[in-house]
Amino acid sequence: MRPEKAVEALGALAQEHRLAVFRLLVQAGEGGLPAGEIAERLALPNSSLSFHLAHLTRADLITQERQGRSLIYRADYAAMNRLVGFLMENCCSGASCESTEQRTSRSAA
Repeated sequence: MRPEKAVEALGALAQEHRLAVFRLLVQAGEGGLPAGEIAERLALPNSSLSFHLAHLTRADLITQERQGRSLIYRADYAAMNRLVGFLMENCCSGASCESTEQRTSRSAA
């Protein structure tokens, strides 16, 4: 992932409502959710939701598909994984990325 794409994606997620929308779509899975249901679940006005969905779409974090009269939105898991991969690239100078807590609980078992 190019650094400028990572900045764009992180910038899109750096807003409370967009982060909530993205997390909801991740939780919804491959089936996604129609815009009306997203608005209802997050108590967002349709006009605000449209703005946030457009922002997430431009950042390539979500996709939309027309099904009849509805637009179905889905998290783009490949894009999410690329972003996480970019953030974790060269992590921990090649050492294990487990936290101290994870190592302690694993060795206690």
